Amino acid sequence: MDGAATKCGIACMKIAKSARHAKITGDFAEAVVLYWLSKYGFECARVDHTGINLIARNPRTEEIMGISVMSRCRREGSEDEYLSIPNDNFAKAEAACRAFGCVPYFAIVVDAADTIRAFIVPAARLREYFPLRRRASGWRMSEAYLQRYREDALIMGFEFKTKTSRWWTTETTRPSAQSPDPPA
Repeated sequence: MDGAATKCGIACMKIAKSARHAKITGDFAEAVVLYWLSKYGFECARVDHTGINLIARNPRTEEIMGISVMSRCRREGSEDEYLSIPNDNFAKAEAACRAFGCVPYFAIVVDAADTIRAFIVPAARLREYFPLRRRASGWRMSEAYLQRYREDALIMGFEFKTKTSRWWTTETTRPSAQSPDPPA
């Protein structure tokens, strides 16, 4: 099969991302975090402001959260690479949160192979894990760190397992008048 690889006996399609995939990934990440917060009773909204993308009120603590959403879509073989967070993102999130009277949080969404993982973490906790370096901090995605995040009561998370059941390949043909009738 052209453009495909075999892994664990399963034919895997080589993925070629669109030119706008980074923008689409960011929009998806904001939407999925907003959806998940709403699903669990958070009053929340997407905002167009430097430093934060979402504002949410936690129904259990009444805390108002200003959330900066960071996202990445990883190619096969790079699933455990860290997500870099430029230092100025922290300053921008803090400034926006001062303006709106909320607590700075980061939501980190990573699409890696067959799993989409999302984490919601207070900015202060993120900096405890990964202090600011020369230009950026980072969010590690190794299995050891994923386990630490799962055990940390301040880091909320959810994940989706994904599976593409059928997709176009180079062998896919266009339906024609001679195609068999669809099942009844």
